[in-house]
Amino acid sequence: MKKPITLMIDSGAFSAWTQNKEIDIDEYIQFCLKYDKYVDYFVNLDIIPGKGFGITVKAEEYEEGAERGWRNYLYMLEKGVKKEKLIHVFHQGERFEHLKRMLEFGTPYIGISPTNDKTTEEKKKWIDSCMPYVLDEEGFPVVKFHGFGLTSLKLMLRYPWYSVDSTSWVVTARIGQVFVPRLRGNKWIYDENSWKVLVSSRSPSKGEKGKHFYSFTPRERKIISRYFDEKGYILGKSEFKTVSSDYKLKDNEKWFGKEINGKRVVEIIIERGLCNEYILRDELNAIYFVDLEEHLPKWPWPFRFEKGTKQISFNLCGS
Repeated sequence: MKKPITLMIDSGAFSAWTQNKEIDIDEYIQFCLKYDKYVDYFVNLDIIPGKGFGITVKAEEYEEGAERGWRNYLYMLEKGVKKEKLIHVFHQGERFEHLKRMLEFGTPYIGISPTNDKTTEEKKKWIDSCMPYVLDEEGFPVVKFHGFGLTSLKLMLRYPWYSVDSTSWVVTARIGQVFVPRLRGNKWIYDENSWKVLVSSRSPSKGEKGKHFYSFTPRERKIISRYFDEKGYILGKSEFKTVSSDYKLKDNEKWFGKEINGKRVVEIIIERGLCNEYILRDELNAIYFVDLEEHLPKWPWPFRFEKGTKQISFNLCGS
């Protein structure tokens, strides 16, 4: 490791929710206590309201989820998980009284979780409405807050998050894409949307400008190649052939896709690079987000409410 990292462990509540499974809170607590010296923060076993994607969540389900999640938070504290390490989560759709309760209790690190099926604009409006509770009158954070599932650079840059998480870096790599920042004035620009460059050698869609590497203009390809070179990566090269399903792979070959009518496609690695190794794409995307973080304002920094936005405040702990 070139430098120490801050390690946060999530409870897996969202994954369990998507699979309709239950997590044993006592097992999770034992895990937290066992690895306490290695982990900086643990996310509470929060309760995500509703029964799954696309199903309307009733008001009473939001209320029940918020109350059960709060009880889990208090139970984890009671069982020895340190308060300064435990993050409780406020979900879009819950009453703001629940967010206010966290602050009055002195929860030092709060998760803010917009709903996945909302548009970026809908998420923005809701997060805006959270800000008066977690900022002082000058717009500075009164508590650390973490943004769950934030894939939008617009939302990342708009608020003074202490941290955010997103799976976009790895999901993007798995579908053959890498992030490349724009170049302006001989400097890489991180405060606007990057390119998502499809680098797979298989069936490039040259007609879809802005997607596959070869669909960019020569000037743009030069910029993208420069970025790859500066980060120590190459595009690589593969060739493909169709064989019978009983074909024996050679050392520089791997299967590409599934069997169809007794035939399969083999990818032949001519030169190892981004086009044929998802791990390399993972690495480059992780580097992009590390660089993005280094270009963000140093926390804490103030959020500026837009003109006409009403700021509200309340006293914490009787202060």
